[in-house]
Amino acid sequence: MSGLARPELVATTEWLAENLGRQGVRLLDARWRPDGTGVQVHRAGQIPGARYIDWRVDLADDAEDSDAIRLATPDRIGDVASRVGIGDGTTVVIYDDTQGLYAARVWWSLQAYGLQQARILDGGFPAWEAENRPISRGLSDGIELPVVPFTPRGPNRMHLTTSDVRAMLGAPSVALLDARAPAEYRGFEGNTRRLGHIPGAVNVPVGNMHESGSQRLRSGDELRSLLHSANVSRGRRMVAYDGSGVAAAKLAFVLMLLGHDDVAVYDGGWAEWGNRLDLPVDR
Repeated sequence: MSGLARPELVATTEWLAENLGRQGVRLLDARWRPDGTGVQVHRAGQIPGARYIDWRVDLADDAEDSDAIRLATPDRIGDVASRVGIGDGTTVVIYDDTQGLYAARVWWSLQAYGLQQARILDGGFPAWEAENRPISRGLSDGIELPVVPFTPRGPNRMHLTTSDVRAMLGAPSVALLDARAPAEYRGFEGNTRRLGHIPGAVNVPVGNMHESGSQRLRSGDELRSLLHSANVSRGRRMVAYDGSGVAAAKLAFVLMLLGHDDVAVYDGGWAEWGNRLDLPVDR
């Protein structure tokens, strides 16, 4: 990949092959399935040393008062980090097979609690497999990992609540970015009580950010061009949202790759905003 301001957020297959098994590098398999069969996909074949993580079970809490999916508590994050061998200073490489969407949600969850050395594997498991690189079978949970302490610090500025976003409406220093498909943004589709988008938000669908027919991200110049066409400019606080925080996390990842240094995800997103009658909506 070329033209990236922060290439250290990406792991290429070549970089991972060189660092596979290295002390201080931990692999997370984030291939999620809505029916809960992601762990079976993991058992069928994974990058050697990878531990399976289910973002929906391990890193998210269901809101009692809405359909929103919110970031897990510090205690939950700490427990999960301990289980998969993540400590303060660990370099984590996350992969999936869905254009990095679920890997990005895991990445953001860890970033929001202070783990900064996290990378997403460009091309994911399909790229690794296509290059005939080593693959393991079964579960690696029986392999004992060294005990390393992880101290959740946050959630930090990468995490915003509904009250935070409401207070930002109309602020010239903030750019609200809706990562959903155009039909949802325009209010033609959706499953919330009201359809549309947060007032002032611009639509930046994440589905356009990969090479055609590929799991790999476009080049930095191409990504900048896509953001420029959506009037996304530097020097503002970037707040991404969607319905579940998955596409929003992917957009936040791309923004940081391109050098935006004040990026946040609205936790709860449209699933919360669209169901609350006290909040303004545009169509």
